[in-house]
Amino acid sequence: MKFSGYRGYMLNVLLVIQAFNFADRGALGIVMQDIKTALSLTDTQLGLLAGMAFAFFYSIMGIPIARWADRGNRVTIISLTCALWSLMVALCGAAGGFLQLLLIRVGVAVGEAGCVPAANSLISDTFDRSERPRAFARYMLGGPLSVILGYFVAGWLNEFYGWRITFALVGLPGLVLAALAAFTLQEPRREKEAKVEVSEQPGVWEVLRTLWGNRTFVHLLISFAVMYFFSFGVWQWVPAFFVRAHGLQTGVIGTCFALIWGVGGMLGTFFGGELASRYANNNERLQLTAMAIIVATFGLVVPVIFITDNYVIAFAVMTLAAIAWSSTYGPWFATIQTLVPERMRAMAIAIVFLFANLIGMGIGPLMTGVLSDAFRPWAGDDSLRYALLALCPGYVWAGWHLWRASRLLPNDLPGEADQGRHPASEGSLQSRSPSKILPAGR
Repeated sequence: MKFSGYRGYMLNVLLVIQAFNFADRGALGIVMQDIKTALSLTDTQLGLLAGMAFAFFYSIMGIPIARWADRGNRVTIISLTCALWSLMVALCGAAGGFLQLLLIRVGVAVGEAGCVPAANSLISDTFDRSERPRAFARYMLGGPLSVILGYFVAGWLNEFYGWRITFALVGLPGLVLAALAAFTLQEPRREKEAKVEVSEQPGVWEVLRTLWGNRTFVHLLISFAVMYFFSFGVWQWVPAFFVRAHGLQTGVIGTCFALIWGVGGMLGTFFGGELASRYANNNERLQLTAMAIIVATFGLVVPVIFITDNYVIAFAVMTLAAIAWSSTYGPWFATIQTLVPERMRAMAIAIVFLFANLIGMGIGPLMTGVLSDAFRPWAGDDSLRYALLALCPGYVWAGWHLWRASRLLPNDLPGEADQGRHPASEGSLQSRSPSKILPAGR
């Protein structure tokens, strides 16, 4: 099934916007060692910049913006927030010290908080249940594309022009994307229907009670938060690890990472969505089971990257890991959007990212920096290697929550049988009031 016409165009625009939404994080990772030298920072300060300084405001602001997205114009939200984060990313290059860079990163976080929840809700309103794994896989190709922008482009820009100009050149194109979204994308809610929906919009506490009462959603939330913790704790520091442990330059690292996480990530994301839609169509339980196996295995394989002294072997293992890991993107987000009612979709994603970012993005990179500084007295220059190894087994924990979600899902997915017979119909979910979303007897 190919998406053509306006639906295909919308997915492609949102894909590119998401790529720039994530690109600054990869760019920050690739230039962390240069920022450390230029501003005389410790690993703990670097961990704070890459973690909590960004994650706290990203998470907190995601809730009111998602609330707005569930009742307002999602295209306007995407456009305005895209313009804000792009401007702030460009300003990162003007920072003269730790405090200035910290405050600018806060501004980046506020802008980036508006993209993913609004885009997820918009896609879910455009594609039905049977199409969502493939549609979300297409959208999530923005993640691997951001790796190319954040690692390959930023890596060579940093090598030739320095980290300050790199941030400016990575940030400014987002202003063009903001204008493109504003003038070419359409909000599918009709004005009359929107007025009715606003009056029937469930309250925040009602949304929280509904989502918290859904055990599958809770396990998916925990799995994502755990994955974020170990992913940001590990991968934000991997470029610095290859600089320290293998003596590679940022241009070489950026090129390798672009091929591994960019091209490999695109392959995994694409085929993950295709396989889920083709062989597990309307079977989210099978999709989650496969994801659990992949994530748990990931935690057992990744340590090889940090154990071996041969960076070619490390890159080869990383390539396999990237393809497998990215294959989970489309099915994971599609399952969340199918699991919750239409008027809670943006809030559901915002709540997931609230916990994931505070726990994962906020504490993960900081934890690695703290561990690296703590290990330095006995590990010396290998302290970062041991800090990264200490975090790898955590993926098994995330895989267990995905497995539990797969076991609980049949009880928490209302109208599954009816939807399975009529995959194009959304009425069985959207027509239910929040109180009817919970399984009977709970």
